Amino acid sequence: MALSLYIGNKNYSSWSMRPWVLMRQTGIPFHEHMIRFDSFEADSQFKRTASALSPTGKVPVLTDGHLGGLVIWDTLAICEYLAERHPDKHLWPADVAARARARSICAEMHSGFGAMRQHFIMNIEASLPDVGRLVLRDQPAVRADVERIIEMWSGLLRRSGGPMLFGEFSIADAFYAPVCMRFTTYHVPLPEDVATYVKRVRELPGVADWIRDARAENDFLPFEEPYRLHR
Repeated sequence: MALSLYIGNKNYSSWSMRPWVLMRQTGIPFHEHMIRFDSFEADSQFKRTASALSPTGKVPVLTDGHLGGLVIWDTLAICEYLAERHPDKHLWPADVAARARARSICAEMHSGFGAMRQHFIMNIEASLPDVGRLVLRDQPAVRADVERIIEMWSGLLRRSGGPMLFGEFSIADAFYAPVCMRFTTYHVPLPEDVATYVKRVRELPGVADWIRDARAENDFLPFEEPYRLHR
């Protein structure tokens, strides 16, 4: 296999989850390399290892041995590269308008929803309904992010008829899979159509594999979980 994907802890690393799920779900073969989160400080083992791979010192990173060890960093760039290299996998919707909408919502995910990211840290093995309830009560910016995602998903599912956002599984579903994890962890109240979509995403074989691995890590990182004590 020429492709190698470098990721962080599966329980916490939402950015790593996106290309990993995309490749696993669509059958693109790759070697997986996990760089454990110990800290994000400059002198941490994680930062030293990640910085040796790419100029950002972050994960995920994709390398392609067929092109002399080409290094691609940034999740959206990785997904676009995979779409170009594997046109037979139909990673973007075939319809021009649908493809433009899919790229738009991926870019929105890529650059937005900062409040939700900050307060709803991805933590797949946890169940934190009390934290979720307090955050939604006290953080209007998180409520706005959640409302935007619900509106987005409902509209796309109505337009496509499901089961995924654009009918068949695409990069868009991979990009929003970590949000499905967050909504589950924090028990975010969802309308029926959105709750059904979250369930479908979690049951995708590629997503189910990631969830299984995340739960098996058993690697509690206090700096990723400021809201609870080690149990």
